[in-house]
Amino acid sequence: MSVAVHGADRFQKGQTPSRWESQRGFDDLGRPLRELTFTVVDLETTGGSPAGGSMITEIGAVKVRGGEVLGEFQTLVNPHSAIPPFIEVLTGIKNTMVIDAPSIDAALPAFLEFAAGTVLVAHNAPFDVGFLKHFAHEQERPWPPFEVLDTAKIARRVVTRDETPNCKLSSLAALFSASTTPNHRALADARATVDVLHGLMERLGDQGVHTLEELRTFSAKVSSAQRRKRHLADALPQAPGVYLFKDSGARVLYVGTSGNLRQRVRTYFTASETRSRMGEMITLTQEVAAIECATVLEARVRELRLIATHKPHFNRRSKFPEKTHFITLTREHWPRLSLVRRVKDDRTQLLGPFSSRRVAEECMAALHEAFPLRQCSGRLPLAPSRSACALAQMGRCLSPCDGSSDTAAYAALVDRVGATLNGDPTPVIKALESRMTACAEGERFEEAGQHRDRLSTFVRSAARSQRLRAFARCAQLVAARREDDGRWAVHVIRYGRLAAAGVIPPGAHAPTWVDGLVASAETVDAPAAGLPAGAREESEEMLRWLEQPGIRLVDVVGEWSCPTDGAGRHVNIHEAIEESRRAVVPFDEQRLPGTLHRPAR
Repeated sequence: MSVAVHGADRFQKGQTPSRWESQRGFDDLGRPLRELTFTVVDLETTGGSPAGGSMITEIGAVKVRGGEVLGEFQTLVNPHSAIPPFIEVLTGIKNTMVIDAPSIDAALPAFLEFAAGTVLVAHNAPFDVGFLKHFAHEQERPWPPFEVLDTAKIARRVVTRDETPNCKLSSLAALFSASTTPNHRALADARATVDVLHGLMERLGDQGVHTLEELRTFSAKVSSAQRRKRHLADALPQAPGVYLFKDSGARVLYVGTSGNLRQRVRTYFTASETRSRMGEMITLTQEVAAIECATVLEARVRELRLIATHKPHFNRRSKFPEKTHFITLTREHWPRLSLVRRVKDDRTQLLGPFSSRRVAEECMAALHEAFPLRQCSGRLPLAPSRSACALAQMGRCLSPCDGSSDTAAYAALVDRVGATLNGDPTPVIKALESRMTACAEGERFEEAGQHRDRLSTFVRSAARSQRLRAFARCAQLVAARREDDGRWAVHVIRYGRLAAAGVIPPGAHAPTWVDGLVASAETVDAPAAGLPAGAREESEEMLRWLEQPGIRLVDVVGEWSCPTDGAGRHVNIHEAIEESRRAVVPFDEQRLPGTLHRPAR
């Protein structure tokens, strides 16, 4: 057994990752091929299947990265059985050559140590990797979580029949002018496969495939028009920001954000982008513009604002932040709950904003379950003389319309509703839990489930509303977080709207620099009804950032606090209920607090 090391690893464990490595979104994930270490492996065996008793007779492997050979591994393996004459002629490996060779029990652990932490590559990988996995299983040795590339499979997508009649290793080695000729010996074939791999990667790079993720999803089914437009990403910066796809009339088709603008936009012009609507968008695209941002949070906020401004056809979310709903109490002698689109400046008793009218109606129904407010429309005089409605007859309305409720009792009820909107949701929770229990005892499980879902929706919506309004009360909030490269990202937030963002430059005096950022920040007026000055999604993005570990509050002007008896203290249990509702689990197997279970018969 021999292992030759030709170069040291340039990336050591514990090396500081790039600045945005830990903050990239799902769309930004991608490991450049030039930075990955590959172990190209080849086996010689006594037959075609380990399940049929075939054994490994030789293992050869080459470790490469960035075109540089880092090391080689080669060993003959004693199969402890006679090598068939045909295999002897094909490979040149004779029985006398493997008598003193290590068994697979010793050779396999040595190979796995050599290949640890790399991407496995083989020509016809199911064959080679299948043998290795089989013997690892026989040895009760856990198989490492290798990612595997098959050069034969990739070649079928890249190489045409005009170039070579087939995708055998010998044919591809000749096509790519490999420095080693394959000869059915493991190390020589592995060396030839390295040259084939590099030749394939060169062609893939010309087609916009630069990361392992792009390569794994690569398909030759990319239109020539799509390929021709990949140059649109060339001038973009490798920095966080927002990108805008535009058509020939400069109309914005799509807005997105990324921690690496060039890398993300490039993926739209390769087959790794499989969404059909994105293919249509690329067909119309004539320009890609970029707005570089100081921080990832600034990029996300700018993305939301640009989507709201341009309402691009190919964006599906965040296009209409103005379409919000609120639940408020009307201002009249006999108030009632009302669903409104705008809130007046003097309204302090409200719930929202809701992005969905359906959710707002569910929350209003939950409030009506707990409080017998009138639900009839229109204003009532101070001394009404109408007839009672069905809700009054059911005991679900104090019935001010027929004069059976005095103003003091109704006013006290309205005060309790206002306290629930602004703080403690306990009355709604108790009312709906009582309904759930009654329905469960009567075996009306579907109806009980509806009350459960309504309660969960109300608690989560109330908690969100209270968090946003508490956030909006801060006239100014300055917060900082140390990034992975050691620099501090600083954000200035006023009344729930991002007013400035930046990263403290190396060597700068931090307090002086922060004072300058605050002085140059956008002026934001106090919003109506204590609501955030920015859109709901913008404020929620900033709250998520502020709730990360490592956040330091530099300055807070105003009060930033939620009520101790507010809906936030009930959120965790109702989040668990929501998860249990989504999971398809029998009632008797899912015993979370607050969920319903069929009684045993």
